[in-house]
Amino acid sequence: MSRITARFARLAAQGRKALVPFVTAGDPSPEATVPVLHALVAAGADLLELGVPFSDPMADGPVIQRSSERALERGVGTARVLEFVREFRLRDADTPVVLMGYLNPVEVRGAEAYACAAADAGVDGLLLVDLPPEEAGEMRTAFNASGLELISLAAPTTSAARLPGLAGAAQGYLYYVSFAGVTGAQLDDFGQVEGRVAELRALASVPVLVGFGIKDAASAAAVGRCADGVVIGSALVERLAGAASPAAAAEAASAFLAPLRAALDGLATPPIG
Repeated sequence: MSRITARFARLAAQGRKALVPFVTAGDPSPEATVPVLHALVAAGADLLELGVPFSDPMADGPVIQRSSERALERGVGTARVLEFVREFRLRDADTPVVLMGYLNPVEVRGAEAYACAAADAGVDGLLLVDLPPEEAGEMRTAFNASGLELISLAAPTTSAARLPGLAGAAQGYLYYVSFAGVTGAQLDDFGQVEGRVAELRALASVPVLVGFGIKDAASAAAVGRCADGVVIGSALVERLAGAASPAAAAEAASAFLAPLRAALDGLATPPIG
């Protein structure tokens, strides 16, 4: 059983919602990345999404774009990102880590070589925001051969005809983008999210998580009422941006995430058994 599957099985048995923070590797500094990851786990993160800096992050809003630019200026690329994961694994062998990024760096290295290097570092899955589902088969095969799961994305613009195939092929968890747009915008229509999440949960055999537009404990709880978990990125990345030291960044990460954990735990159902 993969780390991702094991973690969601444990959450389901406990009747708890998944809390998945996203941070950009190398921001606010390379030295802060691993301390921040550990601080997020200590504050209640169930799974970590680690952004791979990229020069043209088209799906990201200004906050994450700037964080990616800062990381690239510090020389953080794929190799350094994998070093961060390897270092994280020295103290944490259980928390799943998913790399979130774009297709180009994978294609440059080659899917099989990229997957092998990522798995060797301790990565559990990859989420490639610009990989069309219809073209994902070969990439999924290469990742699976190294024990990695390819995380699928669905959006409000995903057609009804495409949903069953997309959901049926989902591995690890299905990431539902709550609105059409870039990261960091405000989510207002929770009713629309609830309806689409219910549809996806009926189609998918994996948990459905919601990201984009979740900024605080209130929005996390609102989405958590219908989803299996929430992903939060831009608001956290923005909070970390001004940290003057690794210790300050870790403290800011913990202070930011703890209220979200408490809000989601307030939605918990009685554990199974």
